[in-house]
Amino acid sequence: MDMHVFQVESNKVLPQQGSILISSPFMNDYHFTRAVVLLIEHNDEGSMGIIMNKDFRYHILLNDLIPELEFAQRIPVYKGGPVSRETLFFLHTLKDLEGALPLGNGLYLNGDFNAVQQYILDGKPVEGVIRFFAGYAGWDHGQLDKEIKENSWLIGKAGKETLLNQHFRDLWHNSLNEMGGKYAIWARYPQYPSLN
Repeated sequence: MDMHVFQVESNKVLPQQGSILISSPFMNDYHFTRAVVLLIEHNDEGSMGIIMNKDFRYHILLNDLIPELEFAQRIPVYKGGPVSRETLFFLHTLKDLEGALPLGNGLYLNGDFNAVQQYILDGKPVEGVIRFFAGYAGWDHGQLDKEIKENSWLIGKAGKETLLNQHFRDLWHNSLNEMGGKYAIWARYPQYPSLN
């Protein structure tokens, strides 16, 4: 058997807005263990992303945070990252929403929150259309590039169907599987090898 398949190395793809960062199976940073991060910004000043597959220990609902939505459909808020946890972000497919930032993969970030609130109150579908996150992940100038060179991250692509429709807990595993080859083997690496 070729033991090189177990050697984690970056796939040498350059990160850009709309890419996903897939953490190495050996990353042991609490915030980024088995994380999939949607890259919102990557430039000379630094990088910003939203972690797509983490939940809070005590589930948070948008309905609890926004009094006007108390009696609307129950909408979860996911853990977007360790920075500015008091800030709410939302990813969506509402291309006509005023002020929304296009990410180039069929997804948009933020925009007119009052219009989104009315969209929810009108009973329109939220699942598969909008996801809410508290906080974000941030890297200083050159920090993310350094982590990629250290093989902490793989760069992938994912569209709106994957990021908004797939169950968040399956995202890391499925993202590696879709890359095939040795990456699919990494997807089967146990999170806690000492328990096997």
